[in-house]
Amino acid sequence: MMTCVFVQIRCKPGTTYDVADAIALREIHSELYSTSGDFDLLMKLYIPEGEDVGKYINENLLDIKGIERSLTTLTFKAF
Repeated sequence: MMTCVFVQIRCKPGTTYDVADAIALREIHSELYSTSGDFDLLMKLYIPEGEDVGKYINENLLDIKGIERSLTTLTFKAF
């Protein structure tokens, strides 16, 4: 079973489209949206079973040039 997480991404000014393109090329996301507010992008992704969430995001996402900050929200099956 994969773990569903949401990652909000703040980009350096003027880099949002470049960051979104880089994410799309890596094909790690399920959904990717441009958002208003404190963060520029919202990404939904599934972490493979057995993977450490923090390490996976660090190694597969946060090395993209232009990402200034991220906020990861873990989900839990409640029903």
